Amino acid sequence: MTLAIPESLHKVMKKHSEVKWTEVARKAIESKAKELELDNKAWRNYALKHALEDWTDADELIKY
Repeated sequence: MTLAIPESLHKVMKKHSEVKWTEVARKAIESKAKELELDNKAWRNYALKHALEDWTDADELIKY
């Protein structure tokens, strides 16, 4: 993966070569991915709960 960053940010990063910027980026990406998965799971559970309450036809439930 290649990231495009503004020159001003690149200058700051170069000043702090002691920081493992790849690790910082990896952790940020991992954190966002987990957040998205949790949000997706919450919405899916909400939708499924309401689907189970509202649908009486098993075929409709299987489509979901």
